[in-house]
Amino acid sequence: MAPNLAPSHTHARPNAGRIRRSAVAAVAGLTAVTLLSACSYGSKADDKKAGADSTASSAGASGAKLSADTVKIGYFANLTHGTALVGLQEGLFQKELGATQIKTQVFNAGPSEIEALNAGSIDIGWIGPSPAINGYTKSDGQSLKIIGGSASGGVKLVVNPDKISSLDDLKGKKIATPQLGNTQDVALLNYLAGKGFKVDAASGAGDVSVVRTDNKVTPDAYRQGSIDGAWVPEPTASKLVTLGAKVLLNEKDVWPDKKFVITNIIVSQKFLKEHPDVVEAVLRGSVNTNAFIKANPDKAKADANEAIKKEAGNALEPAILDPAWADIDFLDDPLANTLQAEADHAVTAGLLKLPKSSSAGAGANLNGIYDLTLLNKVLAAKGQGPVADAGLGAK
Repeated sequence: MAPNLAPSHTHARPNAGRIRRSAVAAVAGLTAVTLLSACSYGSKADDKKAGADSTASSAGASGAKLSADTVKIGYFANLTHGTALVGLQEGLFQKELGATQIKTQVFNAGPSEIEALNAGSIDIGWIGPSPAINGYTKSDGQSLKIIGGSASGGVKLVVNPDKISSLDDLKGKKIATPQLGNTQDVALLNYLAGKGFKVDAASGAGDVSVVRTDNKVTPDAYRQGSIDGAWVPEPTASKLVTLGAKVLLNEKDVWPDKKFVITNIIVSQKFLKEHPDVVEAVLRGSVNTNAFIKANPDKAKADANEAIKKEAGNALEPAILDPAWADIDFLDDPLANTLQAEADHAVTAGLLKLPKSSSAGAGANLNGIYDLTLLNKVLAAKGQGPVADAGLGAK
């Protein structure tokens, strides 16, 4: 029933033609605990931040407002959401929105951001692939669209070098992931399966013990010896390195071209239909921000750290910030092929169950999850070529 795994260091690109619609109903029927859930990505923001009073920004706004008085934007206070952090800090989104105000909400978990999107509390959000997949499939394709990419990379397997010196040493060890079914959890389970290790997806028990641990407490768990390593996003991975851990595997190395989606831009379908001009303006801001990050890496890194300090209470130390930032690629391409692969890995791992009627090798159904029309319009205006949706742009 589950698709075959590629060898441990190479994952074949998904074939859009093998997608089956029957998977949508199966995914929608999963319980909350087994559904793909959010990536914390190392955010130190208090959970109370989620759903907290929005902060409005209109500084520097000029010109006539667009079709909406405000646009409500959600994101996490962490480095993999650097496009949102830097763009807001530099005023690049506001510049494109003119007199239309920005209201922001900072989240610590993907499910709460999806709930906010569904409730109309936010219109557009930066979010990881797993909650985007979950939100789309649970709504039978009615709630959201992925309208752009934001970041790739920034995930590593770091281990205690006194206990683990090679990948073969993982058997019998305890490896942490941020949350049951989150993006890193799926990646680790898929990788272990490809290496021949047997692990029960729900409990994490098996040849390797997968221990679901919030990123905020993972460093303490490592320090106390209750875990032997962790498959985690930045900056948690670099934090563990400062505690003596060693990088055993960079997730980039198991993906074609060393790229995989870690952060997408989503929008509610209602807002997209009613305010395409506002969505286009936000996408222009995103594209301009990613260009700014590439042209001004040190300033962008400082901007992101300042934003994290404002939202999470503490800035990241250089020993953590510098290697973490260097491992993240900010880009406009949503890397659609890798989104399908990540969903299929969840099927392989046993976190997504397909109906018995599904044919062998059938993948999770993500048909229609992308609408890259406005992004490609923005890119074309800048003389850049279009990005692809891997055949997932229409139902």
